[in-house]
Parts: sequence; C-alpha cells; structure tokens
Amino acid sequence: MSIIIKFFVAPDDEAAAAVVDHGPDEAFESLVFGNFDVEEAIIEWESILTGRSFEELVDADEPAVVAGPGDGEGPMVLAASRVLQDALAAADAPRLVGVSELWVQERAAGGEVLDPEVATRILCDVAELARSIGMQDGGSLYCWVA
Repeated sequence: MSIIIKFFVAPDDEAAAAVVDHGPDEAFESLVFGNFDVEEAIIEWESILTGRSFEELVDADEPAVVAGPGDGEGPMVLAASRVLQDALAAADAPRLVGVSELWVQERAAGGEVLDPEVATRILCDVAELARSIGMQDGGSLYCWVA
C-alpha cells in the first residue's frame, strides 16, 4: 500500500527520474492521493480500459519503473504506458465511472475497501491530467510513490 502518491506530467523519463528523492512538487504540478496500491491500480486501469489481461501487463513490466531504490525501499517514479495515457485521455465521464466501479470491485475481491466516490474522483483527476498532455508541448504521465 502506497502512503503518498503524486501523479504528474514530465517531458521525459530523465526529468521524471530527477524528482525521485523529493517528489515532483517543486518541478511539476501534481495530483496528490494516498493509501492505495498504485502499481496495481495502474495495471488494473489499463486492463479495464484496454482489455489486456492483468498478467499480460505484469509480464510486460507495466508500469515501468523510471527511478527507484535498488533495494525496493524508498520513493520511486513510475511511468504510465502511452496506451494507458491515451485511454485515460480519451475516456469520457461515464466511461471513467464504469472503470472506477470495476476497479472498486477488483480491490474488494482482493480484500481492499475503496470508496466508489473516491475511486471515481481519482480516475477523473488522472484522466484530466492525461488530457492536459495534449494541450502542453507533449510529455508523459508519471507517478511518484513514497
């Protein structure tokens, strides 16, 4: 379970990796969440949005770790796949509500309680951030986790 989760847009992996020690706040605008397993969430979102299986995404090493400690302890930066980024950006509000409902069900099956309203807000906010990439000079969607 991640304690602090910050989604942000950076121009490239190098710029995203540069914030691993202290988070993106000083370098990039970010969305702050907490207390859910963000790595599983990113995989589940992509699975639900694209129809790819959870196992297929895990085997593809999604989400990609851009920066992190070698021992697995401490903050890290994850990169959302371009496929997920595009799917989030293209999803309308009813689609995001449907995805959040399925995400809540997936978490419940794993024994985790996730409030449906919070789940929808998280997905809608992250989708809005993904949409903002098209309005900027490009970049990609990342997540800093501590």
